[in-house]
Amino acid sequence: MQYNTFVFLGLFMGLTLLAYYAAPLKVRWGVLLGASIVFYLVGGRQLIFIVCLTALVVYLAARGLERITVTAKQKRKELPKEERKAFKAQTAKKKKRLLAAACIFSVGLLLFLKYFNFFGSSLNELWLKLKLSWEIPYLHLLLPLGISFYTLSAVSYLADVYWEKYPAEKNYFKLLLFLIFFPIIVEGPISRYNQLAGQLYEGHRFDYHKFTYGLQLIVWGLFKKMVIADRLNGVASVVFGSYQEHGGLAVALGILCYTIQLYTEFSGCMDMVTGCAQMFGITLAENFQRPFFSRNINEFWRRWHITLGAWLRDYIFYPISLSKFFQNLSKAARKRFNEYFAMTLPAAVALFAVWICNGIWHGAEWKYIVYGLYYYIIMQIGVLAEPLFKRICGVLHLNRAENKVFHKFQVVRTCIFVGFGMLIFRAQDLRAAGHMFLSLFDRAKWGAVEFFWDIGLSPYDYFVALCGVIVVLIVGILNERGIIVRDCLASKAYAFRTTVLIAGVMSVIVLGAYGPGYGAVDFIYAQF
Repeated sequence: MQYNTFVFLGLFMGLTLLAYYAAPLKVRWGVLLGASIVFYLVGGRQLIFIVCLTALVVYLAARGLERITVTAKQKRKELPKEERKAFKAQTAKKKKRLLAAACIFSVGLLLFLKYFNFFGSSLNELWLKLKLSWEIPYLHLLLPLGISFYTLSAVSYLADVYWEKYPAEKNYFKLLLFLIFFPIIVEGPISRYNQLAGQLYEGHRFDYHKFTYGLQLIVWGLFKKMVIADRLNGVASVVFGSYQEHGGLAVALGILCYTIQLYTEFSGCMDMVTGCAQMFGITLAENFQRPFFSRNINEFWRRWHITLGAWLRDYIFYPISLSKFFQNLSKAARKRFNEYFAMTLPAAVALFAVWICNGIWHGAEWKYIVYGLYYYIIMQIGVLAEPLFKRICGVLHLNRAENKVFHKFQVVRTCIFVGFGMLIFRAQDLRAAGHMFLSLFDRAKWGAVEFFWDIGLSPYDYFVALCGVIVVLIVGILNERGIIVRDCLASKAYAFRTTVLIAGVMSVIVLGAYGPGYGAVDFIYAQF
């Protein structure tokens, strides 16, 4: 039941909306829970027991953390002052142990199901080279739907309860709804409890404005997915699937098409699920913010998959960089080296952990780890070279913030870096990525270029895809300049708004890449 099918948009969403608005306000969260369970059963079948078990462990652990905190605060007041410090340390240990146990269970389940065979096969190869007779067996494991997404949400919820940002949820079924809410379970966004839970539980009255906004987003997402992304998949599949047969220009075209495909598909999916949630009166966290207008890689990752980046920042980067060990390391570095190096050292180590986690989160293959390290190296080069860049710009009297030509250069440079990252991400393996990368600089291979319509698509398909990309680009430029297209559309007459919506639906129906001649294309991020 994919988000871009009639079964989901027509039948499932239609019945769920009718049931939601027909139910009393107080129990509307129950309708969402029932719909989410049905959705999960269709996609995950018997594996729903795993997410229910995870939710139960997280629920009990959070209640336990809250109970320890409340009890300790009451008891601490009764103790003499000289005993309070030791009691506080003892309480902190209890909470840390409980938090660690729950996180180890949740994350350990993810690691076992998703990465056991990957690490097992890697160790088997190593032991074979060392001529050892050990062997880790290959296990036929099934991966629960959305485990990479709901596990991160569960860990963030536990950590925030541990830090006393909000009280623990007292209703197990409400917590389960937070973890498996059907619009976000497949591809995110990765939600925070304090941002989403209240919206899920309170029940919303029908809001015409939000409902129509939701419809617009769904149509816009379908346009990006079915008109552009699914069509460009033809080029990406041919080039990356038989990379040895294609020259440098074809490889460059494949990288470009895949980059556009991944962006329009992933952001299109976020538009669809955000629109679905908005039809219930629920606002999801923003996951994309026009990333291809970024000046550098750091900014790109603040705009791309925003909720994953924010999660890694809050629950990996900050705990590591602000830990006592790294604070002491920074002080020691400050004595021996300059201030800039002392400040960047803890961040460099913490970022290494962030990008290893980012890479391996995407999949159980070495190419994803290299993909994460690729961005880590680029970012660290930028950080370490920043003092030199400042000096050069000072000598050239170049204002990096205001110079429009330099701004455009930065955007193009960032897009090129991202393109190479997409090459690693999409290639069959690291060897294929290396082969394709070298072909880009092989003049002989650039000479043997096929006609574009020999690489997966017809001239008509290229024309439609190009027109679609231009539409997305224009909307992106307007939004980047502060002109919100949806708000402008909302200010127009009802007849005009309806015409635009119908035109969007018709463009998907007429120009969508489906039917004879096109293969079904699954959502890319659903596999993660």
